[in-house]
Amino acid sequence: MQKIGSFFVIIGLLSIVAGFFNYVPKILIWIYNWGDAVAWGIKIGLLIFGSALYLLSAKTRNT
Repeated sequence: MQKIGSFFVIIGLLSIVAGFFNYVPKILIWIYNWGDAVAWGIKIGLLIFGSALYLLSAKTRNT
Protein backbone atom coordinates (compact mmCIF):
# COMPACT_ATOMS: atom_id res chain seq x y z
CA MET A 1 0.00 0.00 0.00
CA GLN A 2 2.92 2.33 0.54
CA LYS A 3 3.83 2.05 -3.14
CA ILE A 4 0.32 3.00 -4.20
CA GLY A 5 0.30 5.92 -1.77
CA SER A 6 3.65 7.19 -2.96
CA PHE A 7 2.46 6.85 -6.59
CA PHE A 8 -0.54 9.09 -5.85
CA VAL A 9 1.67 11.64 -4.09
CA ILE A 10 4.17 11.71 -6.95
CA ILE A 11 1.42 12.07 -9.58
CA GLY A 12 -0.19 14.88 -7.56
CA LEU A 13 3.07 16.75 -7.11
CA LEU A 14 4.08 16.33 -10.74
CA SER A 15 0.72 17.58 -11.96
CA ILE A 16 0.91 20.66 -9.74
CA VAL A 17 4.48 21.51 -10.74
CA ALA A 18 3.87 20.74 -14.43
CA GLY A 19 0.80 22.98 -14.36
CA PHE A 20 3.01 25.98 -13.69
CA PHE A 21 4.84 25.23 -16.95
CA ASN A 22 1.56 24.82 -18.90
CA TYR A 23 2.06 21.06 -19.24
CA VAL A 24 -0.64 18.57 -18.32
CA PRO A 25 0.30 14.92 -17.75
CA LYS A 26 -1.65 12.71 -20.14
CA ILE A 27 -2.96 10.56 -17.30
CA LEU A 28 -4.67 13.61 -15.76
CA ILE A 29 -5.88 15.52 -18.81
CA TRP A 30 -9.49 14.46 -18.14
CA ILE A 31 -9.70 16.44 -14.88
CA TYR A 32 -9.69 19.74 -16.78
CA ASN A 33 -13.06 18.93 -18.38
CA TRP A 34 -14.77 20.33 -15.27
CA GLY A 35 -12.67 23.48 -14.96
CA ASP A 36 -9.61 24.67 -13.11
CA ALA A 37 -11.11 24.67 -9.63
CA VAL A 38 -12.13 21.02 -9.84
CA ALA A 39 -8.76 20.13 -11.35
CA TRP A 40 -6.99 21.76 -8.40
CA GLY A 41 -9.27 19.90 -6.02
CA ILE A 42 -8.44 16.58 -7.63
CA LYS A 43 -4.69 17.32 -7.57
CA ILE A 44 -4.78 18.29 -3.90
CA GLY A 45 -7.00 15.29 -3.20
CA LEU A 46 -4.39 13.03 -4.80
CA LEU A 47 -1.76 14.47 -2.49
CA ILE A 48 -3.87 14.08 0.64
CA PHE A 49 -5.15 10.61 -0.25
CA GLY A 50 -1.69 9.38 -1.22
CA SER A 51 -0.11 10.78 1.93
CA ALA A 52 -2.78 9.27 4.14
CA LEU A 53 -2.49 5.90 2.41
CA TYR A 54 1.29 5.95 2.74
CA LEU A 55 1.29 6.94 6.39
CA LEU A 56 -1.51 4.61 7.46
CA SER A 57 0.06 1.63 5.75
CA ALA A 58 3.39 2.42 7.40
CA LYS A 59 1.77 2.33 10.84
CA THR A 60 -0.07 -0.92 10.27
CA ARG A 61 2.94 -2.61 8.68
CA ASN A 62 5.23 -1.95 11.64
CA THR A 63 2.82 -3.35 14.25
